[in-house]
Amino acid sequence: MFKGSLVALITPFRDHELDEGAFQEHVAWQIDQGTHGLVPCGTTGESPALADDEQSRLVSLCVEVAKARRVPVIAGTGTNSTEHTIALTRQAKKAGADAALIVCPYYNKPTQEGLYQHFRTIHDSVDLPIVIYNIPGRSSVDMTNATMARLARLPNIVGVKDATNDLARPLRMRVDIGAGFCLLSGEDATAVAYLAQGGDGCISVTANVAPRLCAELHEAWQRGDVGSVREINQRLILLHDALFAETSPAPVKYAASLLGRCTAEVRQPLWAIMPETREKVQTAMRSAGLLN
Repeated sequence: MFKGSLVALITPFRDHELDEGAFQEHVAWQIDQGTHGLVPCGTTGESPALADDEQSRLVSLCVEVAKARRVPVIAGTGTNSTEHTIALTRQAKKAGADAALIVCPYYNKPTQEGLYQHFRTIHDSVDLPIVIYNIPGRSSVDMTNATMARLARLPNIVGVKDATNDLARPLRMRVDIGAGFCLLSGEDATAVAYLAQGGDGCISVTANVAPRLCAELHEAWQRGDVGSVREINQRLILLHDALFAETSPAPVKYAASLLGRCTAEVRQPLWAIMPETREKVQTAMRSAGLLN
């Protein structure tokens, strides 16, 4: 259903408010550069710091730009409350999103049965395809392949964004779940290895500032051009590392500001990156050929 380079969109702010113009310009630029899918209001979009009406507005703004060009929108709607997630998912459906990206509930630390019931309840409450977002480093809970295989039997549970960095998982999920389940990496630095283990694509932070290179990498993979994949991957590795030198999305928003795409502003409790990280990001951007 979804494949290639999908961007985990940043949320531009100006003086603590949404910068709607910068956001839509960023979405349009992503599409022009070849990005294959758009993911607003995820972790990179600072969803924990967004009000519900801001999330709804961002999804609507993204859909408005994307629909004319037929690029899919997977809206981040997950919270650590089942009822709240249902409400946000309904908003996303109303706005025209093609699917919802729903994170495993953070802080609560539900059991595997709790995870299953959480996603099943959302599935039964909103008729919209769901991509599970498994990111133990942020949620403190790890959905097992067995639980995911159980959820995959539900018709609208269509895939996973896998940010575990366990490169055996996609291979095992292909065995446990089958070819129809969409496997998307959530880790830029290991995305190619994830593809080699059976993945379909990557929901990428780096694509915010290197959309064409990320898209070209996935297109090269799909046509079997391993040499081009290796060349692009090597060109991007310093940037992948730099964009996670401090808590994301602060480094990538600084990188985007260097390109004039938005301010570097993040919402508290995030904060501006340190001078040494700014230098690291600049060096990586130049290494990737994104800055003169």
